[in-house]
Amino acid sequence: DSHDTFFLQAPSTTNELPEDYVQRVKHVHEKGGYDSRGYGYDWKREEANKNLLRTHTTAVSSRMLYALAQKPFAPKKYFSIDRVFRNEAVDRTHLAEFHQIEGLVCDRGLTLGDLIGVLHDFFSRLGMSKLRFKPAYNPYTEPSMEIFSYHEGF
Repeated sequence: DSHDTFFLQAPSTTNELPEDYVQRVKHVHEKGGYDSRGYGYDWKREEANKNLLRTHTTAVSSRMLYALAQKPFAPKKYFSIDRVFRNEAVDRTHLAEFHQIEGLVCDRGLTLGDLIGVLHDFFSRLGMSKLRFKPAYNPYTEPSMEIFSYHEGF
């Protein structure tokens, strides 16, 4: 969705994408693959070459999941805290630049209770132990939670 994206002026494009990767992405977008029907539109290399500031950190988790899948299974926990940028109207709940926290917990037999426990532990290590959890819908993660916290110092 380019309507909420910051594009870079210099360099505005890149040509540093491996050609075999580009062709696989093009095929999946146009025709599908990996249990997807694809988007069914004409994928444009010129659009894919545009440099932009990332709007979310999903690529971090995707790369980590891919790296984990290349090794024998073992329980793991990974977290990233990274800057993201969105071209949105600034108000009391929205900024153009902010930090997004994302995490992966990989194991067998995990439940929503396990997710809440991991999140509680994560935030308590940041000094936030008064937490409320609310189920949330995020199109790329299931289950998802919104966390409301209180920090004595703020």
